[in-house]
Amino acid sequence: MDGQISGQVRAMRLLPWSSPEGKPCYLSSVDGTGYVSRLADEVESAQLAMSVELLDHADDMLADRKVTSPQLRFLATCMAESLRDVHRVAESRGARLPAPAYEEDEEVDGEGQEGGGQAGRHACDSPDEPGHAGGPAASGA
Repeated sequence: MDGQISGQVRAMRLLPWSSPEGKPCYLSSVDGTGYVSRLADEVESAQLAMSVELLDHADDMLADRKVTSPQLRFLATCMAESLRDVHRVAESRGARLPAPAYEEDEEVDGEGQEGGGQAGRHACDSPDEPGHAGGPAASGA
């Protein structure tokens, strides 16, 4: 999504908000220092900060056995919205990164090997994890 106007490459930046119709908004910018770029940076920073606060709130709620189903449903709704925001920030920032210096099918630091590290593993990945629906803690084992 690059355009060239009068010798300058203009990158298309995905903005952290949508049109009234729900369509993605983009900004054509040469250097990313204009008013709308700075506003988008501020909105992204606020979205990321709110996601951290929401995660802290979720930890507190999940530790509280008195939390009701409607409260957890509301939390899940808020977390889904926040995850959409964070994903959009990641897409926008990722699209503005330079192309990698290696071929896509090359391995980088051992990535792509079967049985690799557990860095991306989460408690929700396996039903054997305590607290997972169907796992030992959930079944009373």
